Amino acid sequence: MLKHRSQSLQDLSLLSFDFSGNIQFHHSEETRRCTEYSKLTSKQENYSLLRKSFQITTHNNQAQTRPARLKQAKINNFKAPMLMHTWRRKSICAKKPIALTIGNFDGVHLGHQAMLNRLRNVADQRDLPACVMTFEPHPREFFAPDQAPARLTSLRRKLELLAQSRIDCVHVCRFNYDFARISPEEFIQRILNKELSVRWLLVGDDFRFGARRSGDLAMLQALSTENGFEVEIMPSVIIDEHRVSSTATRRALAHGNFDAVKQLLGKPYSITGRVVDGDKLGKQIGFPTANIPLRHHCLPLSGIFVVAVHGASASSPTAVLPGVASLGVRPTVHDNGQPILEVHLFDFNQDIYGRHLQVDFLHKLRNEEKYADLDTLVEQIKKDVAQAKDFFLMT
Repeated sequence: MLKHRSQSLQDLSLLSFDFSGNIQFHHSEETRRCTEYSKLTSKQENYSLLRKSFQITTHNNQAQTRPARLKQAKINNFKAPMLMHTWRRKSICAKKPIALTIGNFDGVHLGHQAMLNRLRNVADQRDLPACVMTFEPHPREFFAPDQAPARLTSLRRKLELLAQSRIDCVHVCRFNYDFARISPEEFIQRILNKELSVRWLLVGDDFRFGARRSGDLAMLQALSTENGFEVEIMPSVIIDEHRVSSTATRRALAHGNFDAVKQLLGKPYSITGRVVDGDKLGKQIGFPTANIPLRHHCLPLSGIFVVAVHGASASSPTAVLPGVASLGVRPTVHDNGQPILEVHLFDFNQDIYGRHLQVDFLHKLRNEEKYADLDTLVEQIKKDVAQAKDFFLMT
């Protein structure tokens, strides 16, 4: 097992996703260590997980101008092709100046979307790349994993949504004790100025940064000029006198209020993932399901839902198929089950193992329950399917 070691600022690792077609990563001892560390942290959606999710196939590139030899990789089955770099922080020096915004962007709700639109517009006006800095894992997951809020989006899904917002580059900072100890002044001077060459920075009106969240907007504005960048503060987005936030979205999901969820996100809430082989119980009882494992066990919602599924039909990739889904631990058949998403598609009979699906949640039918036997479970599933079909007939 890789032992943790104290790291200087220069040793801290950072993933960067540049949405332009390929994946690149530096071959260096530090990068190798960072990648190995990532493979050992199963609770983090890191480079090794992204590599599997995006079905990367590598090939050598002989015509590189950088000092370090690079490998390039194509990403298949991804709506917006990307370029990904894995590097040490000091390798970012001398990059082109950028326009940047910083945040967790969990869910990429309408408040986030407003920030991304503003970032894109200013970046275009100033001829700068539009970049996002985010963190993996979420700081609250790192410090208090048992008390951290449920994730609305996986890292992959977050990157997909950022790509749809026409962001040029995403810097994914590995949040650990070394990163958490960086002072606000060092964050501004070393990371924003010297390493990322920020020239324009957009932050929210509740932005805090640095060790113990001790940096505030006043400090950021006071130090920005001498460090070569401008700061703009984005006001919160308000809908019906309520602030749009990830917290509000989690609350609406927990209460099954999907109208409110759609209002906060601008679209239905969705979970994406790859279909894996299951225990075939659904097929045995007459309701075959596509099984999608979940990397995070703290879920923002659970129960039985009416869903719309993207990406299931090989013959019609853009088709959206109706179905019913169970999201939970399957208490009737498992005593200590792990959370999983099971989707039953109506009148569908194709092999979709390995396909990457997007499952939109439209309506909650009921909570997950434990039944006395399989016969009782089957009768309830029949009712769920009938109710879900009625939902689609009425909408």
